[in-house]
Amino acid sequence: MQNSVGFTQTIKYRQLIDKILHRIKFGAMISGINHLTLAVSCLEKSFQFYTQTLGCKPLAKWKRGAYLLAGDLWLCLSLDSNTCSKISPDYTHIAFTVSLEEFDRYKRKIRELNLRLWKENTSEGDSLYIIDPDNHKLELHVGNWQTRLAATQQNPYENMIFFDLPEEEMK
Repeated sequence: MQNSVGFTQTIKYRQLIDKILHRIKFGAMISGINHLTLAVSCLEKSFQFYTQTLGCKPLAKWKRGAYLLAGDLWLCLSLDSNTCSKISPDYTHIAFTVSLEEFDRYKRKIRELNLRLWKENTSEGDSLYIIDPDNHKLELHVGNWQTRLAATQQNPYENMIFFDLPEEEMK
């Protein structure tokens, strides 16, 4: 007969083996976005836009690029002669988080600078949908995935399925 300490150790080893087998079978989960690189046609114009208009923090700049921080996101501007000259017709975009307190300031600034908008907001949380100097679609958004899921649980999208999440992740 196995004592309770041996039984507990057996369970812990079994759980560890299960985790290892799961990772072997499905691979390790990525842990986040490392950085985002945007191709730009004019480094100075884009650097000015991202630092002065959006408030990104400059980290480094060189002849063909720049490293910036947008909150905790590492953003790279990379000079590229193949930058797209048209706005993409699809919904792909980059959403930056802004605080509710700062949202009106951004809204005024965008109006003053007469920046191009690409969409009107129809979803949870305040959002501004703008175009950067190289036609990248951007969104300035108040909220996060938790507020979006809370809103969509009240009013789900068509055929929406919700998956189980640990309670601490929903805070």
